Amino acid sequence: MLKSATRTFTRTLPRTFTRTVTGAIRRLVERHLPDSLIIALLLSLAVIIAAVAVERQSPLAVLDMWGNGAFSLLALSMQVLLMVLAGIALAGAAPLNRGWSRLAGVAHTPGRALVLVSLVALAASLLHWGLGLVAGALCARALARHVPVDYRLLVASAYSGVVVWHGGLSGRIPHIIAGQSHPFADRIGTLGLDDTLFTTFNLGIVASLCVALPLFNRLLSSGGAADATNTPPPDNAAQTPRGPRFSRPVERLEHSRWLSRLVAGLGLAFVLYDALWLRKGLTLDTLNLALFAAALLLHRTPQRLYACLRAGIENTASLILQFPLYAGIMAVMAQSGLALSLTEALIAPATAASLSFWVFISAGALNLLVPFGGEQWLMQAPAVIPTAEALGVGIPRAAMAVAWGDAWSNLIQPFWLLPMLAITGLKARDILGIGLLQLLVSGALISAGLLWL
Repeated sequence: MLKSATRTFTRTLPRTFTRTVTGAIRRLVERHLPDSLIIALLLSLAVIIAAVAVERQSPLAVLDMWGNGAFSLLALSMQVLLMVLAGIALAGAAPLNRGWSRLAGVAHTPGRALVLVSLVALAASLLHWGLGLVAGALCARALARHVPVDYRLLVASAYSGVVVWHGGLSGRIPHIIAGQSHPFADRIGTLGLDDTLFTTFNLGIVASLCVALPLFNRLLSSGGAADATNTPPPDNAAQTPRGPRFSRPVERLEHSRWLSRLVAGLGLAFVLYDALWLRKGLTLDTLNLALFAAALLLHRTPQRLYACLRAGIENTASLILQFPLYAGIMAVMAQSGLALSLTEALIAPATAASLSFWVFISAGALNLLVPFGGEQWLMQAPAVIPTAEALGVGIPRAAMAVAWGDAWSNLIQPFWLLPMLAITGLKARDILGIGLLQLLVSGALISAGLLWL
């Protein structure tokens, strides 16, 4: 009897403790965390004030940096917006939803659903960060309709896949330093992907995260069913009745299947040609084209696709507004010297053995203000490279420490969460409490890999 009671206690205690801690953190974040747009506005003011107070820049000079930099990322903002719209379109495609329904038959319990959505997001993020956001959001949204699981936890599990993106094939920093004309080529030369992405320590970190995060997300499950306020938004699929009567000839084109198939076929042909024949790989442009081609095919007619997008486009407003704000922050951080000062201060305690860890921490901190990996490397490299050389630490490891820090703190940086929120219909405060717990677990694993692998 005593043995049975002891066994029951030891089994339930970890789960009870996890639920208690998780619930407390989530309630705290949901109550006190402002909207992501408010966070961006507050960060803008804080960075402008810091540039004047810390870097001794004149207010007019800082204002000039901020204003001229605010629209420096228009191309990227349009690319991300198109990616989100494609994700919304795919979320409303009936054929794809039927496929997800079959997949839900495999993951018919909350624990299995959380593991599955985590693995889908992790695998997709290793191929391309944008694919990870879209695939994770679609998987979470679909599984929530068939499995009695906390929708917020399901989406948070999907977003946790973003933590591996910079160690995957679309990692921005590894590709920058692999180019022959990158800004620091004269000093560090060209470092191939074998020196960064395909090293033992990087592959070890990726493997540990792909095992640990799905299991940790499963541990966070309360096992309860979702309530009516914790469910995915309705699909925006538009249906065309059988044998429709068109009052105008042009309506035949609007509901034409062959037109959609022709244009979608051309789009997919270009993606295959560009990515495989020309060996350019999957870029954000080709990913967007592939997603829109798939949406055209699955919605069957242009009118259905347009109706689906029209109903879901309002969810993209916050993303559109925040791109200029973070671009302005990035400009002030780079031009005023704040980014360099922050990096130097955080890596100052480093020794040869601990430099990777302190670079990782500095990159995670800077990413909260400048959530753009490539630009972040350009800001931090002038401090990281000479320090690594002075301590005898390899540049590839130092560069990957920046890459992992950038990816790591995305778990609590709401900016790259916005595309997933637009597709799933949630708010940042619904996710970031769970993201804080995921940050602690993943941070320990990444730090261990950088220090000891």
